[in-house]
Amino acid sequence: MSRIPRDRTNPAGKRPGKIGRAGKDAPAVEPLNIVHGALPSREVILRFIADHPQKASKRELAKAFGLKGDSRVELKHMLQELEQEGMLQKNRKSLIRPGALPPVTVLDITTRDKDGDLIGRPAEWPEDQGVAPAVAIRQQSPAGRQGKGKAPVAGLGDRILAKIFPAVDRGGPAYTARIIKVIDKRRGAAMGVFRAAPGGGGRLLPIERRGEEMVIDPDFTGGAKDGDLVEIEVARLGRFGLPRAKVLSVVGSVGSEKAISMIAIHAHGIPHVFPPAVIAEAEDVKPATMSHREDWRDVPLITIDPADAKDHDDAVYAELDPSPDNPGGVIVTVAIADVSWYVRPKSPLDREALKRGNSVYFPDRVVPMLPERISNDLCSLKEGVDRPALAVRMSFSGEGRKIGHTFHRVMMKSAAKLSYQQAQAAIDGKPDDKTGPMLEPILKPLWHAYEVMKRGRDRRQPLELDMPERKILLKPDGTVDRVHVPPRLDAHKLIEEMMIQANVAAAETLEKKRQPLIYRIHDGPTLAKQEILREFLATLGIPLAKGGNMRANNFNGILAKADGTPHQTMVNEMVLRSQSQAIYGPENIGHFGLNLMKYAHFTSPIRRYADLIVHRAIVGSLGFGEGGITTEEEAALDDIAAEISTFERRAMAAERETVDRLIAHHLSGRVGEEFAGRVSGVTKSGLFIALPEYGADGFVPISTLGTDYFIYDEAHQALSGERTGLGYRLGDNVTVKLAEAIPLAGALRFEMVSDGRAMPAAVRSFHKAGRRDRGQLRKKPGTRPPRGRH
Repeated sequence: MSRIPRDRTNPAGKRPGKIGRAGKDAPAVEPLNIVHGALPSREVILRFIADHPQKASKRELAKAFGLKGDSRVELKHMLQELEQEGMLQKNRKSLIRPGALPPVTVLDITTRDKDGDLIGRPAEWPEDQGVAPAVAIRQQSPAGRQGKGKAPVAGLGDRILAKIFPAVDRGGPAYTARIIKVIDKRRGAAMGVFRAAPGGGGRLLPIERRGEEMVIDPDFTGGAKDGDLVEIEVARLGRFGLPRAKVLSVVGSVGSEKAISMIAIHAHGIPHVFPPAVIAEAEDVKPATMSHREDWRDVPLITIDPADAKDHDDAVYAELDPSPDNPGGVIVTVAIADVSWYVRPKSPLDREALKRGNSVYFPDRVVPMLPERISNDLCSLKEGVDRPALAVRMSFSGEGRKIGHTFHRVMMKSAAKLSYQQAQAAIDGKPDDKTGPMLEPILKPLWHAYEVMKRGRDRRQPLELDMPERKILLKPDGTVDRVHVPPRLDAHKLIEEMMIQANVAAAETLEKKRQPLIYRIHDGPTLAKQEILREFLATLGIPLAKGGNMRANNFNGILAKADGTPHQTMVNEMVLRSQSQAIYGPENIGHFGLNLMKYAHFTSPIRRYADLIVHRAIVGSLGFGEGGITTEEEAALDDIAAEISTFERRAMAAERETVDRLIAHHLSGRVGEEFAGRVSGVTKSGLFIALPEYGADGFVPISTLGTDYFIYDEAHQALSGERTGLGYRLGDNVTVKLAEAIPLAGALRFEMVSDGRAMPAAVRSFHKAGRRDRGQLRKKPGTRPPRGRH
């Protein structure tokens, strides 16, 4: 598809007509009715955003329509109204139509169209938005854009970062895309369960819904046994019969946890094997020198981590501020492993780290961002061993306000490695041989500093959701032993608050230096989500004020009103659902949940690429020597932020699906048993049921709830019977029977045992309105609206 240059005389930048695929006629698009300098209509705004997603910020819209002064204010109010009505939603710094793709998106190339052109789909797509849209991929000429450089070329199975454009050919995919870069050249391997045949060889049963069965000849089984999970490659695709495959490796039995985590790794395309060049570079790395470093080896910094942690990337120390100008103040020091010294831009280590984006944590394994030589050795702040670090020394007033900070590139030596439980026990009066001597000089000053910092946190009022985190404990054979909720100790909160403040200091320093960086940003809830939450809270008698200037403490007030009531869990879940997702971006919009204006991830460069970029920015902007950020990286921050945000969502999905598969496998032998559960989601199709004891979710289809006609009420998050008025609401405690468990899919299906309860008067009023609407649908004798569709 040819590139159409923008008409510089047209302030809206609209195209002169509709351009179809080369060689095809296409009707002209009706031009936008734009009067430069006049506020456009809602329809024109929506059309412009759909046609120009790359110019869909408030600033760009005002510029495109020539709006100034009061007209810009009116435009802002119009955009807020469109958000509140659900016609627009925010995506980073831009506005998009609901369900639309953002201007820069990570795509997986999945197929070709009838003309042989590549078709991609978003790598991550919310389940509640239906089928992911198809995107036609533009392949550029080998010389690249404007004949400069080499254009990236992609093929089937590749993952790409792409610039998204609305399609002008309405007969094909809704979008076209220009390749910015190829992220991952995925090899043609698939995964499935091997089933042995009596005469040798066997069949491969797919683990993906769209997979197909394959034949494996006796010579190509690779030693796989019946029931093994295997990786294969297609050996031959014939015109007739099933495809034939060759086993590349045996992952293990489908009953083992290793196999279950490998399913998620494969399904999401997570790189899990380091290339030889990366391993070789890691092994050849030499320990850091004292060049451009301060000697902090006598500072008694300590690490406090989970008991089973293998890498230690942060250490802390605190003391009273001796300055007479800061009475009651404290100095908190946070030191972070200096990964930027070892992982340099454009090196094999760096390319692989960006390809992974972050470490991925499963119940029995970690897929690390960096090889063990780096993450568990050279960059792990081991006790009693010299290690390079970037450190920030922060001063807090007695009221908990941060009044200053400085960054340093240092050589440190950890004074001790403690677990959270070990440090907490010492503070609680039960020190052991190791923590006893440290109690007065190190641990008590840390806890005092946390109490001071907590005053500032309490005044800031970040969002305080009460959502307990469950952890799966495994048996030696990799199967589930039990699920428990670890206690949240002050030791956890201490480290968390010190890391947050170090991240704030990093963002502030880089902004002051006018240094481009990647922020951790979290937008406030959209007006549409606020309205859904407001309607829901009204059913509980909890008010939520209207307006777009919500702050985290507004939600804390809601949570406080629900605390101790039967609705506490339900309200926490609904408030969580109303929140936007935190992402990475080079444009700062602040962090809504933490109630912070400036925030950048700095404290975990071993496991997050965003932190590595921030480290490089600090090294470069403060003149700390080698390993600083490059101008090429600065120019690519937008693309890098889009990639690592996608990889973060990929990791979260893989971790969640692995837990689902583990629990489904654990419960597969208990079909027919009854369980205590809680309604964790209400949809038109049925109820999601959480089993608190196992941290798992299953589904009750609406068709199995009984003979009544059930109506879906989104505002009240309820399904209720039209005839009886009995039903189920979000947060209800129920008893369910396990009807089916599918371990490889991580799926549980339940049948409801508990009777529905009487619905509130507001829900019954909703029923009456629904009857009137459905009466219009029943004019034809014998017809009835679909079950649960209203």
